[in-house]
Amino acid sequence: MNDPFATRMPSLAGPARDILPVVPDDTSDLPAVAVALYVEQGGAVRITTATGAQRTLNVADWSILPVGVRRVWATGTTAGGIGAMVVA
Repeated sequence: MNDPFATRMPSLAGPARDILPVVPDDTSDLPAVAVALYVEQGGAVRITTATGAQRTLNVADWSILPVGVRRVWATGTTAGGIGAMVVA
């Protein structure tokens, strides 16, 4: 199979290379900073952004949040089916 990503440098301007399932956690960051989150079941999502700010956002079903995310908190998160879109 031809891999169109084989010779590309990871870029924030390009598509994510993978989507990692997210288990919200109050003590651990994501394994890599996500360039966006994908949310299947709407609700509240409490995050720590790439800049270190904590935010709580209310999102609809099937949402994409195009913001750098370090952590998705268990406390304050009611949304489900969350995926972290990563470039690394």
